Amino acid sequence: MKKILVLGAGLVSRPLMHYLLDVPEFEVIVATRTVQKAEHLLEGHPRGKAMPLNVENQAELAKLVRECDLSISLLPYIHHLKVANLCLEYRKPMVTTSYISPAMQALNEQARQAGVLLLNEIGVDPGIDHMSAMRIIHAVEKAGGKVVSFKSYCGGLPAPEANTNPFGYKFSWSPRGVLMAGRNDAKYLENGKIVEIPGHDLFKHHWPLEVEGMQFETYPNRNSLPYIETYGLKNVHTMFRGTIRNIGWCDALYCIAKLGLLSDAPRTDLAGLTFDGLTRLLTNAQGGETTQRALWRFLGSDANEKVLSMLEWLGLTSHEALPKTDPTLLDVMTARFLEKMSYAEGERDMIVLYHEFITEYPDKREKITSTLVDFGIPHGDSSMARTVSLPAAIATKLILQGKINLTGVLAPVMPEIYNPVLDELETLNITCKEQTFPL
Repeated sequence: MKKILVLGAGLVSRPLMHYLLDVPEFEVIVATRTVQKAEHLLEGHPRGKAMPLNVENQAELAKLVRECDLSISLLPYIHHLKVANLCLEYRKPMVTTSYISPAMQALNEQARQAGVLLLNEIGVDPGIDHMSAMRIIHAVEKAGGKVVSFKSYCGGLPAPEANTNPFGYKFSWSPRGVLMAGRNDAKYLENGKIVEIPGHDLFKHHWPLEVEGMQFETYPNRNSLPYIETYGLKNVHTMFRGTIRNIGWCDALYCIAKLGLLSDAPRTDLAGLTFDGLTRLLTNAQGGETTQRALWRFLGSDANEKVLSMLEWLGLTSHEALPKTDPTLLDVMTARFLEKMSYAEGERDMIVLYHEFITEYPDKREKITSTLVDFGIPHGDSSMARTVSLPAAIATKLILQGKINLTGVLAPVMPEIYNPVLDELETLNITCKEQTFPL
């Protein structure tokens, strides 16, 4: 019996647990701060066990890692390095769905020498996006072609029938993570020129995107340039990775950021405030000035009537008390967004992943598209949960069954990983559809 340690029992963990519990030779130990949550997700399965864990307790965490055959970290990314170092110490493989941080990458040589695989970025974005892209890139190269342009877009959204608020958004994963991502700098390559966007201007740079007849907007996702090397795209002149949202999100989030509401700096002046009082404070509203007028003045030409109505719907001019949170504006907004933009029982979410390649061969040019549109299961697992956690679960099974025998700090960009994982995802109805068009 192989023992798998799952660290964390958050919004995306249930499909992973049950996929692994369907393998008779696996036992799944879920260690989390809230044991009742893990017990609820395990549903009394005889090979599932929930355990309390304070991740700051190094001795407790070390004991769990040592006693299991593989660790899956679904903890906040700041804890992955701690788990990785323990996995190296006890020579146990590790799987995460998070981006490879510089500190994690620095463990590569140590992991190779220890014969240990630390597999990261095996979710949906990052994850399925890498794997579906690499399968196409390698096929193009095998056919004697080269990729000269690559654009990739991904987003988790409400299904069209659940798109019931002005922001066109509901939370299927960490609200704080979504809002924090709105502060990231971005960098990409366009027609041979590097474009850099500072975080405070991120939402000023967005473009329309149509996928399978649905209209969206997209904005740059972090730094696209390292993926030129990751994907081996020596001839590429355009390299862009973007986030997909429903139309209107970017203009509204730009104004929310302009107000300072994405700041995680501690504040001492929030006690006793209402949302209206906070907005007046942030806009330096004058005595006889209405809050709506102060917002209009402060935001200027960045706020049209639609944006102002969205901010009003969010409650920024209401006399409700601020939620009791950590004393930062980011935490206030996280609580507010979650309150106003949660899924109702039975509502479906949707994952949209879209790649566009321009390829050149000695005798022709082509455009290749790869499209994944996946929906959550009403009253069941969300699409976000399935597409994030099932790739990690499949990779875990393959590692423990000896079908992936790689070492080091890796993302799933090699055929030994992406082929079997994508093939298994197709049996679970998570499929990327490819089309080729002559140019």
